[in-house]
This record gives sequence, structure tokens and C-alpha cells, in this order.
Amino acid sequence: MHKLLSFFAFTPVPSETADPASTFYSPGTLGFIMTFFVSAAAIALIFDMVRRVRRVRYRAEIEAKLEAEAAAAAGATTAETTSETAKPKTAKPAAKKPAAPIKPSRPAAPPKPKRD
Repeated sequence: MHKLLSFFAFTPVPSETADPASTFYSPGTLGFIMTFFVSAAAIALIFDMVRRVRRVRYRAEIEAKLEAEAAAAAGATTAETTSETAKPKTAKPAAKKPAAPIKPSRPAAPPKPKRD
């Protein structure tokens, strides 16, 4: 029985631990390479997105210019044909845009407290 108690009472001698200040923690070469590839992929995606957005914006500007030129050309041809035929042109009523909603006015500021 004495041996059993001495077995459970035995406490191991703690081993010497390394000083945290002298321990070097690093992800290593593989961690550096993976971080580099992830950041390079993110930068490549950003450049690609900027390029695509710029392309869409330029297309919209070109379409607007082409529509304006087509409208001007159509207006010029209709003006030439109406002046040649000398028919009185009936004016169509302009489509009215809906009025902008009236913004509610701000409530009056509370009166300042009077100081004695």
C-alpha cells in the first residue's frame, strides 16, 4: 500500500522550458510563397476589374454619342423633307416630366435657453 501511495504522490520534475523571447516563430518559406501568390492574385483581379469597368463606361459613352448623332441626322433629314414638301408641321405636346417631390421643410430649431 505504501508503494501505491508513493506512486500517486510522485510528482515529475518539471523540465526546463524555452524562453519565449528567444523562440523564433515564422510561417517559413511555404507561408511566404503562399502569401505572395494570394496577394499577387488579388492585385491581378483588381487590375482586371478596373479594366472591365473602364471598358463598360467607354462603351456607354460611345453609344450615347452614336444615338445623339443618329438623332441629329434624323432631325436634319426630317427638316429637309418637311421644308421640301411645305406641309405644315403639327407640333406634338412635349411630354412633361413628373415634378420633383417637394422636400418637407425642416422643423424650427428649439429656442435657446435664457441665461440669468
